[in-house]
Amino acid sequence: MSPPRPPRSHGDGEFSPEQFRRLGSDVVLERGVMVFHPENIEIGDCVYVGHQTILKGYYKNLMEIGAGTWIGQQCFFHSAGGLVLGRNVGVGPGVRIITSAHVEAGRGLPILHSPIEFEPVVIGDDCDLGVGSTVLPGARLGRGVQVGAGAVVKGHFPDYSVIAGVPARVLRLRPER
Repeated sequence: MSPPRPPRSHGDGEFSPEQFRRLGSDVVLERGVMVFHPENIEIGDCVYVGHQTILKGYYKNLMEIGAGTWIGQQCFFHSAGGLVLGRNVGVGPGVRIITSAHVEAGRGLPILHSPIEFEPVVIGDDCDLGVGSTVLPGARLGRGVQVGAGAVVKGHFPDYSVIAGVPARVLRLRPER
């Protein structure tokens, strides 16, 4: 097996507002927010992004963050496979959203050097992602889904479901009022 290629820097995450594909009005990007590939990131109006959050755009596919969304501190969003957060989404501190993963290629190849598979993540309008939850590649959350703290989300979940656990499962549907 040949030696791995030498590491290269992804940059320092510094950005300026004009670099975004779209940056809405009244957006707050707190101190310490790092942004990579802002040219592939669209942020709607009235969005808050908390301290030390990383918006890891990619050279392809988009990261779309809908209007009225609130993102807590120390979150990590990776959009290599495409990422859509709807409008008015609440994202608790420490949430991770991942859109790519290494594909198992057998014991002869270190997992780190195996091929990467990309899958989009779609979070519907009015969802709430609990503190420290992790959303894995290919996840789709319908409108108004509530995700419990620390949940690991993979798969598709219907509108207004309450999900929690590792792996996340539907506990109940939110009531109509």
